Amino acid sequence: MKSYNVCLKDTVKTFTKCLFYSLFDCEQEEAHSDYLEKTFLKILSSLEIENGEAIWESFKAELPKVRLQLDLDAVAFENNDPASYSLEEIYLAYPGFHAISIYRLSNTLYKLNVPILPRMMSEYIHGITGIDIHPGATIGESFYIDHGTGIVIGETSIIKDNVKIYQGVTLGGIQVSKDLAKVKRHPTIESNVCIYANATILGGDIVIGANSIIGANVWITHSVPENSLVTYKTEIKIRPKKNGIRE
Repeated sequence: MKSYNVCLKDTVKTFTKCLFYSLFDCEQEEAHSDYLEKTFLKILSSLEIENGEAIWESFKAELPKVRLQLDLDAVAFENNDPASYSLEEIYLAYPGFHAISIYRLSNTLYKLNVPILPRMMSEYIHGITGIDIHPGATIGESFYIDHGTGIVIGETSIIKDNVKIYQGVTLGGIQVSKDLAKVKRHPTIESNVCIYANATILGGDIVIGANSIIGANVWITHSVPENSLVTYKTEIKIRPKKNGIRE
């Protein structure tokens, strides 16, 4: 019976936390720089991934760019959420920002063709925030997630700049089949789109046009032109009375 090193999940959890802290805190970066490198190499060795030192150097060189992207995301949070009172609050207390941070780190490793580890990082933050962003998704600048719980963003999703997504949104595939592994299965969201709670958008050919608003609880399997407003129609019926009591 083959043995799997499932204890590595704990190592990746601690590594991801320290990496996140180091990205925003200079003291943490200095304190944990040796730990991060040694642990990264240990993880890659455990996963039987070669050229760990070269991968680490390439990854480390991308971290300033990741920080700049996340600073733009944080500003988007502050500008869009009336319940936020400072940028510091975004960095310290917003699960959506935390999830985006780990996504951008894991996506950087994904683009360096590192297997498994990016998924382990994304599953760590998924367990904390309830937000499931595949590290292979492509997400542009100034991305804003409000509340966030229950959001699912699939591997081949493309999200452009200044997009806002609320809790429960799914960007998924319209069918599940192993032979579609290398095919674009998830939708494209153009710039300046707002997608409200529990909307479901399915299919790799689906494009939500720029500047559109997708209302709550809608189900979309066809492309939407730019500047659209898509809503779910609620029907209200007043129940008749019987003997003075509503049925």
